[in-house]
Amino acid sequence: MPELPEVETVRKTLKNQILNEVIKEVFVYYPNIIVEPSVDEFKRKLRKEKIIDIQRRGKWLIFVLNNYYLLSHLRMEGKFHLRRHDDELKRHEHVAFLFESGLELRYNDTRKFGRMYLLDKDKAFSQKPLNELGYEPWDELLTSEYLKEKYSKKKLPIKTVILDQGIITGIGNIYADEILFLSKINPLKSATDITDEDCHNIILNTREVLNKAIELGGTTIRSYESSEGVHGRFQNNLLVHNHEGDNCPKCGTKIAKIRVGGRGTYYCPNCQKN
Repeated sequence: MPELPEVETVRKTLKNQILNEVIKEVFVYYPNIIVEPSVDEFKRKLRKEKIIDIQRRGKWLIFVLNNYYLLSHLRMEGKFHLRRHDDELKRHEHVAFLFESGLELRYNDTRKFGRMYLLDKDKAFSQKPLNELGYEPWDELLTSEYLKEKYSKKKLPIKTVILDQGIITGIGNIYADEILFLSKINPLKSATDITDEDCHNIILNTREVLNKAIELGGTTIRSYESSEGVHGRFQNNLLVHNHEGDNCPKCGTKIAKIRVGGRGTYYCPNCQKN
């Protein structure tokens, strides 16, 4: 959390709020958020940069500037809030971008897991972290043949492998449970045993689930919000995730919770036998 639909919703929200703003000054209160370059260089290079566009790659926000791409990964608890510069700095606001307009975009992260990179435009997609990402869920190159080839090399449960950002980027724990349920695949099934039909269903249901989640503004579990006080609604459409003990919406069997690869995993023992 946040996963692709939440990051996409944040992207759209920020694009409506800060497009064409020019950065006057940057304040970094927790240096570990900045991975590359050094904090001093990060602040210096961002001065006078204009926000031309805001894009997304997987779970990464990409702020398109005049000369750079500013990458931001929200990890578990990251979020952006728009303030005035003279508003009191709150406890978990770790990075602030002051605009010439007087508005200030503040990065808030309770757990401090989020990360930012400032990269040259001509190198950004050929180096970490972006060059490690697999296909977007809607990429025409994401085919059953591609998935089958990737999965054939992974002797791990499919629940673990479907979270591999180097194969399909953007899927996180919540949506993985929903995708596997709709695909009628047991989360413990080895990726090496995934069939051509399974691959087809995973692609189809990934697109269906993520499209619906984006339409509803993402899933609000814990503290996700796309803007202060604005929460997603897809949690009302979750079929199995977070429904331990509830009746399966397809067959009535009790939804079970297990741990796969250290992650809480929800599934129907009847619908997802295989």
